[in-house]
Amino acid sequence: MTTTALPTFETFDKFTAQAAEGVSLLAAANLKTLRQLADLSTAAGPETLKLAGELQSSALVAVKQGEEFVLEQAARLPDLRKDPVETVRKGVLAGLEGAQDAFKVFETNTLTATKAVERLQESAVKAGKDIQETYAELANDLKALYTPSDLK
Repeated sequence: MTTTALPTFETFDKFTAQAAEGVSLLAAANLKTLRQLADLSTAAGPETLKLAGELQSSALVAVKQGEEFVLEQAARLPDLRKDPVETVRKGVLAGLEGAQDAFKVFETNTLTATKAVERLQESAVKAGKDIQETYAELANDLKALYTPSDLK
């Protein structure tokens, strides 16, 4: 019959200290991660506001152009009795130009949004890499902490 030695107070104290240090390392890693996520959110805020402002400005320009188109067409109505074919032709041409302008605005807005998303993606990728590095460091620190001293 074999007897097992009961853990001593020093052994218990050592394990308690290691556990406390491990929890401390985990808390530090979590704090660093939260800071990195807060930085990402902070970077996203101004970028979103900038994009919203640019899109709003573009929308206002488009509305103004639409109003001008309607006023131009209304001004042509008296000419409709004199030369209906020419008046309609001018109206159709103006409508096509308006559609072209609308597609240009749409293209510009799409490029603006794409650039904003790319900048946000760069920030998110950087934050992801930083978080990954944080937890890799944590894993190494915990491994070093819990590796028996005779194996070090």
